[in-house]
Amino acid sequence: MNAKNCTIGVDLGGTKIKVALVTESGSILNKLKVATPAQDGPTAVIRKIVTAVHDLLQEEGISPHCLGIGVAGQIDSAGKTVRFAPNLNWHEVPLQAELQRELKLPVALLNDVRAATWGEWLFGAGKGCADMVCLFVGTGIGGSVVSGGRMLDGSSNSAGELGHMTVDLHGPLCNCGNRGCLEALAGGWAIARSAREAVTADPTGGALLKKMAEGSVAAITAALVARAAQSGDPLAGQIVARVSEALISGMVGLINAFNPERLVLGGGVIEGLPKLVGEVERGVKGKALQAALAQLQVLPALLHNDAGVIGAAAFAMQRCGTNKNPG
Repeated sequence: MNAKNCTIGVDLGGTKIKVALVTESGSILNKLKVATPAQDGPTAVIRKIVTAVHDLLQEEGISPHCLGIGVAGQIDSAGKTVRFAPNLNWHEVPLQAELQRELKLPVALLNDVRAATWGEWLFGAGKGCADMVCLFVGTGIGGSVVSGGRMLDGSSNSAGELGHMTVDLHGPLCNCGNRGCLEALAGGWAIARSAREAVTADPTGGALLKKMAEGSVAAITAALVARAAQSGDPLAGQIVARVSEALISGMVGLINAFNPERLVLGGGVIEGLPKLVGEVERGVKGKALQAALAQLQVLPALLHNDAGVIGAAAFAMQRCGTNKNPG
């Protein structure tokens, strides 16, 4: 295969590194996943990425034109430095330069959620769409906005912190220090926190959740809440209903603000509770401005766990001039 027709996509998270060889049409030729040695510092993590890329390329026998990497953290406006990555405990790491030196390839660096949005925009649920809001609800909540065929970066490259919209002025404390953020009401960590508090306050009502957690309230997770809700557990159902209300509230604001053609919902919480997509659609269509709803579609993300590597690769192709997709 022509090297210019494929790119390496990397999704760097706090616990795992995913590397894939991606074609210009968004197909994955091969991929691998390795653990992130976050506790050993940036040098060890970069070495792990480089080794994984070499292993993948040796297996495929292809020399790609460039590499794109999405990082769970804040990227500087030049796209060169990871300013802060809490799950990695990184501060001011010059990741682009380090990888370019080691791999002898052009490297494009971006936030991981924005990378996933690129994937969904060009090859997933947002394909062919010029105006889109993409929200990923996992342990935390993040997203991006595509407006007029361009992904919004913001003045300092931090656009997309959709999980930190305030949806309840007097709501629970968020990890960012604010109160009532969407993430503090509907993110996976917040769902788990809410469930633990509810089970502690009502041991009888929380009996199923506690049983599913093998008797340990501290072991209750968002995934357990989703399973309990799907089985008809009333307490879990109440928690999920509040999650739905928070998501609807946040999405109404985004739809009124940006008037997207598509609202794409993805992430582990959405995949664990797929009915949320329909609930959000019904909620926003009952509350958002009618003018903003004229062309709106609410859709589940299509690329699942591959959105990050596909999007990082697509972003790199665009930056390196090997793909004519918008951006």
